Amino acid sequence: MNFHAHYAGVSAPVETCLIGSGSFGRSYLAQSRRTPLVNARIAVDVTAEAASAAFAAAGFSPAQIATCGTATEAEAAWRAGQCVAASSLQTVIGLPFSLLVEATGSPEAATRHALEAIEAGRHVALVSKEADSVVGPGLAALARERGLVVTPVDGDQPSLLIGLASWAEVLGLEIVAAGKSSEYDFVFDLASGAVTCNGVTCALPELAQFWRPRDGALLETAAERARILASAFPLRAVPDLCEMSLVANALDLSPDVAGFHAPPARILELADLFCEAGDGGLLAGPRRIDVFHHLRLAEEASFAGGVFIVVRCDNDETWDMLRGKGHVVSRNGRHAALYLPRHLLGVEVATSILDAAALGRSGYGDDYRPRQDLVAVARRDLPAGTVLAMGGHHHSIADVDAEIRPAAPLAHEQAVPFYLAADRKLRRDVLAGQAIRLADIEIAPASALLEMRRRQDAMASRFDRPGRT
Repeated sequence: MNFHAHYAGVSAPVETCLIGSGSFGRSYLAQSRRTPLVNARIAVDVTAEAASAAFAAAGFSPAQIATCGTATEAEAAWRAGQCVAASSLQTVIGLPFSLLVEATGSPEAATRHALEAIEAGRHVALVSKEADSVVGPGLAALARERGLVVTPVDGDQPSLLIGLASWAEVLGLEIVAAGKSSEYDFVFDLASGAVTCNGVTCALPELAQFWRPRDGALLETAAERARILASAFPLRAVPDLCEMSLVANALDLSPDVAGFHAPPARILELADLFCEAGDGGLLAGPRRIDVFHHLRLAEEASFAGGVFIVVRCDNDETWDMLRGKGHVVSRNGRHAALYLPRHLLGVEVATSILDAAALGRSGYGDDYRPRQDLVAVARRDLPAGTVLAMGGHHHSIADVDAEIRPAAPLAHEQAVPFYLAADRKLRRDVLAGQAIRLADIEIAPASALLEMRRRQDAMASRFDRPGRT
């Protein structure tokens, strides 16, 4: 596809407002300066000074940035052609932007901001997957009823994987598995036995014995790799499951196991691992979603945060030819792995913005519905009074794991969505291995996230459309 031709009908740049100027937001602000069809002159953060600093980091001069505390100041700065930095969406909601880029990562705040934007007639690019995993389908439905679009963003794995998988389905390829690699590669030094991941290096010389599968025993080899790596590194990250829950909701996929298999693997092994057990793989059936931990040497290319699909090969001649060109085909020739080994954060958000605001298209597609929930499960006994504080780069909760389970309406004794439980206090004990239930947490009725989830739960008829066959 020629992208110049695809967007040829866009006659003026799309004006946007960024809320949340972390690393994703800053990369978006910086790239927007070079994107002809997208403008980003409005930024909101916890403080107006933080938003101003994000503009400065993106290369704007002090004279180009106005720190605004009121709507009147924001309007004056806008008319003067300055960048508007504010601490509240309400300060800037009256400015003439078309789309809100919500990148706070806060499930409560992101839900509130998305609702405010929709009410004000703005499209929403929902970077905050935490809110999306709880209420994304409902927000998308509300927007659609108002002639607006809520979309995920290219630059993040859900949108990129939805694009890769839907492209394959248009071609008539049968998807057996879809997924991503974990956020950081495991880089192995065969000479020293050291493994480096996300800046941390540990001596794990035993891994050399399992660099290649012994006698073709790939599943056993992957299990041994996981055992060795788990002695030094965490092998489960909530964001991996969170991101894949969005893809499952968009494409009608499901996990093979609620917490994922997540094997450590090399790229050339993907087609053999993520196929059905009858073909020697991990899966009990097709259309499964999962992740893997990319194991590589220092001189090999990264797959960190990349996305992949495994498709069924139904023509021996075609796939033998493609295997000869270096494509990843399984040992028995029945499956192939196709992949996109990158995500560029805010650098590539513009395509999603243009699709939403200029073309009226959402990256979710037309059948985004609550099929799966990301739920919270206690890793150890948690006494009443424990605050389930969300924190860190991965927005995790200490001593709480995540699982993907079939979606269900909220109920007192029903497992609660992970990010609805975040930052709440437990009102009763939860034993290790138990899902945290709605009745287990203290949550104010005024919670925007809770209210929106209840609205989504009541939208069953709006999602009652023919699904994918």
